[in-house]
Amino acid sequence: MAASLRRGNCCIFLPDAEIYADGCDNVSFYKVVSGVVRTCKFRSDGRRQIDAFYLPGDMFGFETGAEHRLSAEAVSECAVASYRWRGLDAIASADDWTARQFLSYALQNLRRAQEHSLVLGRRSASQKVAAFLIDMADRGPAGQTIDLAMARQDMADYLGLTIETVSRTLSQLEREGLISLPSARRICITNRIALHRLSS
Repeated sequence: MAASLRRGNCCIFLPDAEIYADGCDNVSFYKVVSGVVRTCKFRSDGRRQIDAFYLPGDMFGFETGAEHRLSAEAVSECAVASYRWRGLDAIASADDWTARQFLSYALQNLRRAQEHSLVLGRRSASQKVAAFLIDMADRGPAGQTIDLAMARQDMADYLGLTIETVSRTLSQLEREGLISLPSARRICITNRIALHRLSS
């Protein structure tokens, strides 16, 4: 039974491709096999608010109700496995491993949502950007170099800032010696203690 949750149906999505849309029937949940996925909401005035970024191994699509309230899109080319909600109760009740894994994924998403809420509540742009960089470093491969799949606009829409503010803040952090910027999407943390202190 556990294999049912491990496999899923896998699809490849190109950058910016839609995985599901706000208002679509909520019949499946998903796991990122490779690449990066974002979930977001488009406001009536055209603005986009990014709710979360999902990296390889992360699960997403955990929404209550019959319809999705967010859209999910590929940030980079990615492979995504989908799992039908229908029949999950029977699988989980018959298999403790599946039940534990599903609960773990749900709690992980709840924790990240709470952390994102705390990031948005920070007062300054530098605190928000520092918190984002620490999170990406912690979730990525070990080391102080972050290779971002997302563009500056994605960062801005996630942090509730403008793209100009994000770019200006990254330059400020570089001048202060907390990071270096070898390229637009490669960021090296040069003073993790100070960056973590700023993010707090």
